[in-house]
Amino acid sequence: MAAVFDLDLETEEGSEGEGEPEFSPADVCPLAELRAAGLEPVGHYEEVELTETSVNLGPERIGPHCFELLRVLGKGGYGKVFQVRKVQGSNLGKIYAMKVLRKAKIVRNAKDTAHTRAERNILESVKHPFIVELAYAFQTGGKLYLILECLSGGELFTHLEREGIFLEDTACFYLAEITLALGHLHSQGIIYRDLKPENIMLNSQGHIKLTDFGLCKESIHEGAVTHTFCGTIEYMAPEILVRSGHNRAVDWWSLGALMYDMLTGSPPFTAENRKKTMDKIIKGKLVLPPYLTPDARDLVKKFLKRNPSQRIGGGPGDAADVQRHPFFRHINWDDLLARRVDPPFRPCLQSEDDVSQFDTRFTRQTPVDSPDDTALSESANQAFLGFTYVAPSVLDSIREGFNFQPKLRSPRRLNSSPRTPISPLKLSPFEGFRPSPGPPEPMEPPLPPLLPPPPPSSTAPLPIQPPSGTKKSKRGRGRPGR
Repeated sequence: MAAVFDLDLETEEGSEGEGEPEFSPADVCPLAELRAAGLEPVGHYEEVELTETSVNLGPERIGPHCFELLRVLGKGGYGKVFQVRKVQGSNLGKIYAMKVLRKAKIVRNAKDTAHTRAERNILESVKHPFIVELAYAFQTGGKLYLILECLSGGELFTHLEREGIFLEDTACFYLAEITLALGHLHSQGIIYRDLKPENIMLNSQGHIKLTDFGLCKESIHEGAVTHTFCGTIEYMAPEILVRSGHNRAVDWWSLGALMYDMLTGSPPFTAENRKKTMDKIIKGKLVLPPYLTPDARDLVKKFLKRNPSQRIGGGPGDAADVQRHPFFRHINWDDLLARRVDPPFRPCLQSEDDVSQFDTRFTRQTPVDSPDDTALSESANQAFLGFTYVAPSVLDSIREGFNFQPKLRSPRRLNSSPRTPISPLKLSPFEGFRPSPGPPEPMEPPLPPLLPPPPPSSTAPLPIQPPSGTKKSKRGRGRPGR
């Protein structure tokens, strides 16, 4: 994004000259750059620091036209996720994931609007090495767009399906990174509430990133509880099911269910239907396979305590108590947080836009962002006030790549899991988004669909090398539709 200014500079003679004032580089270029080029500004000048408040973000008009569609990464009931390339403004050529949601479908239900609002707000406010990064958020008349970092390693779900089970060392690495991510969310008063393999993705290096924050609950600090019935059944804590009130301890139950899934091939409590699965979670017996090490057995048992006050991580220590468990004795937490620990699996990628780790049912489709032709009422549009966002890192790139541009005026699969999450029901659809620190961008008018690139080649996904050791031929996860 070129740094574009709208300056009204006064002179000693006044500003009543005829016609448009002419700008010179001295009017807008930083003094350091001028002097480095052997130039000195003459006359009256003003040096302006690039900040969130002084940068005019409007002229770039961030919108769908700034991105080239490359591949379809996922589809859901409310829209699509595309792999895209930035073709206008700052960060030219950078690959992102673009999540597109239809407003008309979202506003039909309060829970869906709340889901969208929570995800957008949390992505803006939470920054952590193991949480997906939001670069832009913008809207057109009928759609919402979230531009996220592209996590080309794919879903942990996919790798777990291919491997059957993980060795304990592999599971330990992923569980440790997830523990740090959950601990950070909890420190911000956020409960995640939808931890499952589909919502954990890998970046190109093999490190995890939590995604999909629609079921999060904000402003839940020590001693506070909430009663919303939400989550994904197989990983849902019993106190959510019985609606006795829950706090951040539900995330540690879910991590225990995920740990069991990684080490055995299925969640700890499954049945042929939802009701029987819920009954097992509430009162069923936990059965642990004999091949688990004593430390792994002990940690799973402590995660899956039905009394949240007795559950590891359920006390004031939160993530720190989990980190001290002997199962993680070989983890250097400082190195892990700094991503100095090599992941057990590094995706085999040929290029930045390689999609071999994603489901070919989606990646072989021609990417088309359908026309934005739905008109919403003024009251419905109130639900999306304040949605637009530009990441501070984008402003940093402006500072580093300053260009002189005078007088330029004028943005894991989407709910495709076979286990459909149960969303919160008690939030008003018209609670506003938290405003971003920078000035709001104008709403982009409806645009014609982007022209898709030539169809992708039918190259088969590169196989993942299985770890040595015990491996099941089939996962037997007890999930319909897989």
